[in-house]
Amino acid sequence: MDFELPEDLRMMREQIRRFVDKEIIPTEREAYDGPEMRPEVRARLEARMKEMGYWLITTPVEYGGLGLGLLARVLLWEEMGRTIALPSRKTQIFGPEPSPILFQLNEEQKKDYLLPVIAGEKDCCFALTEPDAGSDPAGIRATAVREGDNYVINGYKRFITNAQHSDFVQLLVSTDRSKGPRGISAFLVDMDTPGVSIVRAQPTMMDDEPCELAFDNVRVHASKLIGREGDGFKLAQDWINTGRIRHGARALGVIRRCLELATDYSKQRITFGKPIADRQAVQWMMVDSHLDLEQLTLLVYRAAWRYDRGEDVRHDAFAVKMLGDRLSFQAADRCLQIHGGIGFTKELPIEKFWRDQRSMMVTEGPEEVLRMSLARHVLEAYAG
Repeated sequence: MDFELPEDLRMMREQIRRFVDKEIIPTEREAYDGPEMRPEVRARLEARMKEMGYWLITTPVEYGGLGLGLLARVLLWEEMGRTIALPSRKTQIFGPEPSPILFQLNEEQKKDYLLPVIAGEKDCCFALTEPDAGSDPAGIRATAVREGDNYVINGYKRFITNAQHSDFVQLLVSTDRSKGPRGISAFLVDMDTPGVSIVRAQPTMMDDEPCELAFDNVRVHASKLIGREGDGFKLAQDWINTGRIRHGARALGVIRRCLELATDYSKQRITFGKPIADRQAVQWMMVDSHLDLEQLTLLVYRAAWRYDRGEDVRHDAFAVKMLGDRLSFQAADRCLQIHGGIGFTKELPIEKFWRDQRSMMVTEGPEEVLRMSLARHVLEAYAG
C-alpha cells in the first residue's frame, strides 16, 4: 500500500498552493460584490488558470478538456478550499464544469446542451430539491405526465443554485410516483419555456442566493427526456457521489487554513505575559484540528483513488461528506475561539468559514440521513 501521491500530482498541488497563497488570499475579502464574484476578479483568476493549464478540468479529453481523475480534482479543490475568495459550492475559475449527466446525453442532445456548456455559450443548473423533498427523493411531488409527443411538467423546486444565470435546467421529476426513486426521470428544460418561472432568489447566511422555481403546465418534447423514464436518480447518483467527496476535499482546505490562522495568531497574542500558544487549552484545540485533518486526508484521498479505479464509492462518499463537513466546522469554531473577538469580524475569513461549513452539514445530505444509510451498510457488512 503506497500512501505517497504521484510526483506529477504533488507538483500540481504545490503549484496551486503557491497560487492561492500569493494571488488569491491577499485579496480574498475584495473578491465579492454582494453574492456574486466581481467580474474583474473572476476574469483575472480564469485567465490565470488558462495560463497555468488548469482549464476544463472535469471535461474529458475527447471534448477538449483535461479529463482529470477525481484524485487530481480533489487536490485542486482542497487547495481552493483554503480561501473564501471562491464560491463555497462551485469554484468557477476552472472553466465550465458540465455535470456527469450531460455526458450521458444522446448525440442530438449533446449538440444542443453539452457542447454549448463546454464552450461557455450556455449555463445550467440542477433541480432536485423541493420544499418537502430533499434528502428523501421518494418524496418528490413535481411530476411529468406523458401526453402524445410531449410531457407536461408541474411542480416546485427550492434551493436551486445558479438558476438565475442558467439557460436550461437539468430537472428531476416523478413520472411514476408509485415507484419512489425508481420512478424519477430527468429532463432538459430550457428556462425560457412557457410556464417556467423563478419565484424568488432566497438570500442565505452563506451570502449566496439559491432560487425557487415553479413549473406550471410546462410542455417539453419527449426528446428532452434524458435516457429512459425512471433513469433520473441513477443518472444523478455519480454526480451526487463525487459532489460529496468534493465536500471532503473542501473541508481539508478549510481545516488547513484554520490551523494556519490559529497557529500564527496564537504565537502573536500575549495574555498574562505569555503567548496563548503556550496555553494547554489552545494547544489541545489545535491538536484536535490537526488529528482531524490527518484522518480526513486519508479518507478523502482513498475515496478518490477508489473512484478512479472504477470501484463503488457510495459508502466512502457518505463517510467523507459526513466527517468532512462536521470536522471542518469544528476546526473553524476552534479557530474562532482562539482568535476571540477579532474572529467575529470580517477582517478575517474565519466567520465566513464558520458560516459556510455549518451550512455544508445540511446540504447534499445531512449527517442524520447519511448515518441511516451507513447503518444499513454496517449491519450487512459485519453480519456474522
